[in-house]
Amino acid sequence: MKTTYSIQAEQLVPVESAEAASIFVYEQPTEQEKAELLTMFWLDSVDLESVYDPDEVPRIEYSPEGTFVIWKVAENITHGQTIQFEVSSLGFAFKDGKAAVIVPHGQIATTGREFRRVTSPMDFVLRVILNTIHHYQGHLKGIKAISGELEAKIASSMENKYLLLMFTLGESLVYYHNALEANTAILIKLRGLAERLRLTPDEVEFLDDAIIENQQAAKQANIYSRVLSGLMDARGSIINNNVNVLLRNLTVINVVFLPLNLIASIGGMSEYSMMTEGIDWRVSYGLLMLAMVVLGWLTWRGLNRVMERRQNNRDKK
Repeated sequence: MKTTYSIQAEQLVPVESAEAASIFVYEQPTEQEKAELLTMFWLDSVDLESVYDPDEVPRIEYSPEGTFVIWKVAENITHGQTIQFEVSSLGFAFKDGKAAVIVPHGQIATTGREFRRVTSPMDFVLRVILNTIHHYQGHLKGIKAISGELEAKIASSMENKYLLLMFTLGESLVYYHNALEANTAILIKLRGLAERLRLTPDEVEFLDDAIIENQQAAKQANIYSRVLSGLMDARGSIINNNVNVLLRNLTVINVVFLPLNLIASIGGMSEYSMMTEGIDWRVSYGLLMLAMVVLGWLTWRGLNRVMERRQNNRDKK
C-alpha cells in the first residue's frame, strides 16, 4: 500500500497526486509499486529485495543520482511458547528532493510527537529513524521488566521453563545490540554526508541527537545482555538448589517414617494385642500412637541437627 504526503505549514498532508507529493510511504508494496520505486528513485532490484531480508546488514549507498539506506528496526513482540524480540529492515530512498520509506512488513507510525513539525522530506526520514530508536528503547524497558518477573519465578521454580525464556531474552538482546551498533554506523555516515545531502543546520542537529539516543540504546542493550548472560549460570544453580532442597525434604520424610512403618506393622499384628491383653485397647493403641509421634519427632529433630552441623562445618571450611 502506497501513501503519499506533501509538507504544508510544517505538517504532513496526505495527497493523491504523486506529482504533488514529496514523501512516499510504501507499506508491503505490491509488484507494481516495486516497479514504480525502481523507476522513480533509481533503485536496483537487488537493493530493493534486500530490504525484505531480516539478516541484511544495514548500509548506505550514496550516488549523485540518489541515496539508498537499509535500516534495522525492532519488530513487535511475538507471543507463543516463548517471548521473542526480533529485528527487521526498513528502506529509505532519496532523490531530487523526494523521499521514500519502504516497509516490507507491518506499518510505520507517521503521527506522534516526533512528527509534529516536519520541514522537509529528509527531516521526515530522520523523524522516522528517531521513532524507531524510541521503539527499541521501549522494548528494552519491556525486556528488563520481563527479566525481573522471570527472576522472581526462577527463585521458586524447579523446571527449566523460565530459564529457557531467559535464554530467549538474552538472544534477543544480542540481536538488538548488533542492530543498534550497525544503525549507529549508518547515522555517523549520514552525518559525514550532511553537506552532500544538503542537510540544513536544524537537520544536522536533529541527526546528532538521533546518534546520541541510538548510542545510548546500544549501550543499554549491551549492559542488559551482559548482566543476563553473566547471571545465567547462577539462575541455573538456583533451580538445581531448589530441586536438591525438595529431594532433601523428601528424604527426611522417608527416614522419619521408616521406623514408624515398622512400629505400625508390629502394632497392626495380633502379637501387640496379645502383649497388651490386660489393657484396654483404646489405651494401648493410644500409647502406641503417642510413641510413634514422639519417635517421629525425635528422628526429625535428630536429622535436622545432623544436617545443620554438616552445613556449619562446610561454612567454616
